Amino acid sequence: MQTFTPGQDGYREEIAGFQTGIESAPKLVVVATTADDVAGAVRHAAARDLAVAVQATGHGLRAPADGVLISTRRMTNVEIDPVSAVARVEAGTTWGKVLEAAAEHGLAPLSGSAPGVGAVGYTLGGGFSLLGRRYGLAADHVRSAEVVTAEGTIERTTDLGDGVITALEFRLVPVTSLYGGGLYFDTPKLPEVLHTWRDWTADLPDTLTTSLALIPYPDLPMVREPLRGKHIAHVRVAHLGDDGPRLVAPLRALGPLVDTLKTMPFTDSGSIAAEPPHPHAYLGDNRVIAHLPDTTIDAILEHAGPGAPVPTVLIVDLLGGAYVHAKAPDFNPDSRYTIRALSVLDESGPDPVRAAHAKLFAPLTATGRLRSFVYGQPLS
Repeated sequence: MQTFTPGQDGYREEIAGFQTGIESAPKLVVVATTADDVAGAVRHAAARDLAVAVQATGHGLRAPADGVLISTRRMTNVEIDPVSAVARVEAGTTWGKVLEAAAEHGLAPLSGSAPGVGAVGYTLGGGFSLLGRRYGLAADHVRSAEVVTAEGTIERTTDLGDGVITALEFRLVPVTSLYGGGLYFDTPKLPEVLHTWRDWTADLPDTLTTSLALIPYPDLPMVREPLRGKHIAHVRVAHLGDDGPRLVAPLRALGPLVDTLKTMPFTDSGSIAAEPPHPHAYLGDNRVIAHLPDTTIDAILEHAGPGAPVPTVLIVDLLGGAYVHAKAPDFNPDSRYTIRALSVLDESGPDPVRAAHAKLFAPLTATGRLRSFVYGQPLS
């Protein structure tokens, strides 16, 4: 077990994560490679009355670590039992590694849109996957967890509420491929795409999971043409079935700039949302709503559209389907959509972003808020 203290070579590198807007300054960093390392770190913190924080990939940080930070990024073992269709993954494992391991046996996890996200942290937040409308929350497929308790002992349990999770066992699903990708629409089409997508989602089969993102692409060389410098509507689709082209026909009829929809191996599912892989500073929040009326679409266009004062990536997710059976404590199964807002932080700081997000959410009739999609700020 390796440790780092402030000022020591390797300290800054070890606490760095995908979210760069949270600056942690832990008194001690424990580099864990086993559950015993985690247990030792917890006992050390308890003996000195220090808070414990855990970081694998650092995507969903909401508060800085100032006591003992347990770095689990080296705990990446994955075991697949093809007979029972169960995966056991350690605390630092990313979805990309689970995808590859499960695919060898014709199976897939209920992974999210980004293969670089940690599987354990994602699942503890509920886990809204690309197959969610067919199979529900990833958390509801967990069979057991290896947990280090507050006393520093290692236990196997089905209770995910307390302690440091060092490994999860969860069920896999028999999926090897899907029909998926994206349709990218030019700026003038944003209102039409939002209304059409809303009407299109009224009666989709549970085999199709979809979201719509409004993305202000910068005018920079690394952004591909014809998206560069435009405010784009990006419809994401993940469908299990042979009738994908028929189902998406109403959206294709709107004339996308780019069309990436195709049948793909599930291991390529991270290409659907095509999210940025590079660390950066950002704030994000969300609301869950039961309906998507015209007034909500108007608010989206006003506060997260081309004329918005703070550039914001706005994502609307379709829920329903198997989500109505979800058991997550912060999720209302009667809700139909999530509205997510995410903005990059710059030299002006977080206050303008928080104000912009508040204006976006104020007119919405919300039924909840999902902890999975709160980034860079407390839940309260």
